[in-house]
Amino acid sequence: MPKIFLSPSTQEYNQYLTGAGSEEYFMNLLADAMEPLLLSNGIQFTRNDPRGTVSDSIRQSNAGSYDFHLALHSNASGPGSEGRSRGIVAFYYPGSANSQRAAELFAAALREIYPLPNQVTTRSTTTLAEVKRTKAPAVLLEIGYHDNAADAQWIAGHIELIAQTLVQAMTEYFGLPYVYPGPSQPGLAVTDSGGPVALRAYPSAQGQVITQIPNGTTVTVFGQYQGWYVVLYGESIGYANAAFIQL
Repeated sequence: MPKIFLSPSTQEYNQYLTGAGSEEYFMNLLADAMEPLLLSNGIQFTRNDPRGTVSDSIRQSNAGSYDFHLALHSNASGPGSEGRSRGIVAFYYPGSANSQRAAELFAAALREIYPLPNQVTTRSTTTLAEVKRTKAPAVLLEIGYHDNAADAQWIAGHIELIAQTLVQAMTEYFGLPYVYPGPSQPGLAVTDSGGPVALRAYPSAQGQVITQIPNGTTVTVFGQYQGWYVVLYGESIGYANAAFIQL
């Protein structure tokens, strides 16, 4: 199953015009809201350290083996034009087909919820470090302008919706169905034969087997999709046939 590095802003000095918090605060709220959605869709993640810097986040990402790096930010206008800009930009690295494809998926999804869809764009960059220097394909999202009152209010009031939209785009990127999360709960792997239960990378009997869950083993269930549970067993997450998981 895919594993991503989730990198919300560490810029606590960028205060929202509304006075409700900083860029770091709201982007970490967004990452918090994404966590249960990612788990319910079988996407594992590691978060950056909010006490660190951009360079620290890049080093942490590059030290692991990740399928994608997602940086979450909000934007600000340049000197002299404070508060005049609105919009969302998905930055990607030129020459990386996966980076560009992901940026386009994020932008398409965000256009469905942002009040000014024509101002949701993608843009290539060779200057943003979290796009340029990460090993994994990366996108840096600038989600609205925190020095614009309308954007700052929209972000603060739509954290859950933005989180769901981003995770839906991630599932499309990885070719997974979107699973609406339920409360995580324990389950028990049980088969009539006493044999193990296959944990698969896709909710299908033809899905690649990640590992086998021994009969009688307790697992954690995060969500359900068409007769399959999203299951955590040890450090592995995937899909198990619901007929073999007792809740």
